[in-house]
Amino acid sequence: MYRVARASEYLVITGGGIPDLKIAKKAWILPGQSCTKIDISPVNYTFEVQAMSAEKLPFILPAVFTIGPRTDDEASLLKYAKLISPHDKLSNHVNELVQGVIEGETRVLAASMTMEEIFRGTKEFKREVFDKVQLELNQFGLLIYNANVKQLVDVRGHEYFSYLGQKTQMEAANQAKIDVAEAKMKGEIGAKLREGQTLQNAAKIDSETRIISTQRQGEGKKEEIKVTTEVKVYENSKEAEVAEANASLAKKKAGWAKEAQVAEVEASKAVAMRDAELQKEVEKMNALTRTEKLKAELLSKATVEYETKVQEANWELYKKQKAAEAYLYEKEKEAQAQKAAAEAKFYERKQMVDGDLYAKKKEAEGLMALAEAQGIYIRTLLDAFGGNYAAMRDYLMISSGTFQQLARINGEALNGLNPKISIWTSGGGEGSDSGTGAAMKEVAGVYKMLPPLFKTVHEQTGMLPPTWVATLNDTPTNN
Repeated sequence: MYRVARASEYLVITGGGIPDLKIAKKAWILPGQSCTKIDISPVNYTFEVQAMSAEKLPFILPAVFTIGPRTDDEASLLKYAKLISPHDKLSNHVNELVQGVIEGETRVLAASMTMEEIFRGTKEFKREVFDKVQLELNQFGLLIYNANVKQLVDVRGHEYFSYLGQKTQMEAANQAKIDVAEAKMKGEIGAKLREGQTLQNAAKIDSETRIISTQRQGEGKKEEIKVTTEVKVYENSKEAEVAEANASLAKKKAGWAKEAQVAEVEASKAVAMRDAELQKEVEKMNALTRTEKLKAELLSKATVEYETKVQEANWELYKKQKAAEAYLYEKEKEAQAQKAAAEAKFYERKQMVDGDLYAKKKEAEGLMALAEAQGIYIRTLLDAFGGNYAAMRDYLMISSGTFQQLARINGEALNGLNPKISIWTSGGGEGSDSGTGAAMKEVAGVYKMLPPLFKTVHEQTGMLPPTWVATLNDTPTNN
């Protein structure tokens, strides 16, 4: 049979002639082979992952992941065909697998970051979650085509993000008010400065114009008078006219200087008065700006203190709740541990008793088997010796080396001894007297025998005779 897969499908072929499995878009299916179609289109998985930050603050991370098999890598596609394709992509098995990987990696990553880092670095946090989840899904041949992590959400009873948002809004509003006040102040001050500079420049230009005009007029008149005077001097050569002309010229110079000085004083006074007015306006604006800034700082400080108190109260309540939960959890674990220990001890005792019983049974069975074997052996020997028990006993003692062992023990007992042998004689013979004399000779022989006997005992054992016995005689007696 010739099979062809659709655009979003692959053929998975197993059976005769294929070592493991074969993936193809079209192929001949031979007898003894099996063919299954797998769908490689991605699927959307929507989760709400509950995680906890490094400060033990819980939050919810809504996320939508578009996940499907990796088609650009044959090894990954083989993994998907083996591990995931037997289950439907929308089944609880695949859903729980993907959700478990995403929740696990998200919780581990969130536990290493503070809430402020997560909130301010949301983009980096999403990228870290994406990379770590993809690393885990590679072992199943799955690829994340798209991951949309939504805005972080507060857990009921732990409104951290809402409080943080209110704080940010208040800070932004206060900063906007401050910026507006500063912009208004800068605008008014700039306008006043521009107006003052305009007036100053106008007064300066007027003063310079007047001075230049006066100088030009003076120079012109000077030249005219000079020419006239020269003409008159040349024509008339009268000293009186020259003196009169010089006096007139001196008067005019004094008048011109006076006018110039008056103009300069008036210009400086006008500039000083305008400067004072502008400075007064600037001081007023500075006072208004400082007032607005002080109001904003006090309002912001009060808001921050209120939020801080609320956070501290929530934190204390949270710590008490967690302490109570931890104490309850600890007690439950202690009870479970005690129960487990009791069960383990009971099981261990039972196993020991069963082991001892089994060992005793095996030992008894061994003894019984040994006794039966020995009985058969003895009966066989006894039959071989014709029922002669003494012959069989001697054979067993010879076979086991009993006689050799007895001889060795007796030899070891006598080993190291140094016995001294003394020979005593009573002096009587065949020709000795009979009757009373013979009896006394026997008694005398006994007395003669005692000293060498005590000496021999003393040499071999170190024991001395009692004090009532006569002292030992070292001289030998020959009777």
